[in-house]
Amino acid sequence: MGAVTLRVGDLDKMSAYYCEAFAMEPVQDLTAGREVHRVLGRGHVPLVRLIHTPNLPLTDPHQAGLFHTAFLFADRPSLAATVHRADKAPGGAFVGSSDHLVSEAFYFTDPEGNGVELYTDRPRSQWTHDGDQIRMTTTHLDPSAYLQTHLTQTAVDAGPELPGLVGHVHLQVGDLKVARSFYIDALGFEVTQTGYPGALFASAGGYHHHIAMNTWNSRGAGPRAARLGLGNVAVKVPGREDIAALEARLAAHSIDFTTDGRSVSAKDPWGTLVTVSVSDLSSDELLAL
Repeated sequence: MGAVTLRVGDLDKMSAYYCEAFAMEPVQDLTAGREVHRVLGRGHVPLVRLIHTPNLPLTDPHQAGLFHTAFLFADRPSLAATVHRADKAPGGAFVGSSDHLVSEAFYFTDPEGNGVELYTDRPRSQWTHDGDQIRMTTTHLDPSAYLQTHLTQTAVDAGPELPGLVGHVHLQVGDLKVARSFYIDALGFEVTQTGYPGALFASAGGYHHHIAMNTWNSRGAGPRAARLGLGNVAVKVPGREDIAALEARLAAHSIDFTTDGRSVSAKDPWGTLVTVSVSDLSSDELLAL
């Protein structure tokens, strides 16, 4: 997964929060007309693009769109250091933590109500499969005990030098069958878990999930109105042949799309823009989308 795009009402406040809470740094700014686009990242890897759109209303928690962006860390000390920072950063809120068998996760909301997950994976050798599905569950994870066990001063001091990735994106949708038609049948993700009521998890390459969809707050939601929040979901594929195959699937499903041979953009049934590209976009390319 590539950097997620968020439309924000207060660019400086949101930038400061993501830098302080999640140890990100500004990568690049671009002014496009009346909009200012800012890319933030860790270790020179773009993780989020913020687009200053101050005239839009706040996101509606019952509308289709973003449930959370999930930032993946390489190990427990790196995760613990980021959770420690996020817990102290003003403006956001800690909303819970869970052991999902395949991963350990901590959840926050940013100052404008966008969900954020911070997590690390357990080794794939420890994942359990039930047929063609990967077993995941939600059990309590004590945040205080986790930090006491895994927090190190070395990881805290390293800050943005420790790399991070967008591990997955979790979306709110109006209907799971409709979402499955777009994200599985047309885009080409593979289902990995259907056991959570009201949710669907999918991935590529055997991962537990790169994309998730739920109707917990948004069942029956129609197309998104113009609001702050999710602007674009970025997906990476290995090569141009994957782009060609995607174009063929979208055409077969009568889904409108734009393409330049290196990337394809299409909107899901609720108006969420998804951009699939052949490699990780540079900050210049990300700003140009």
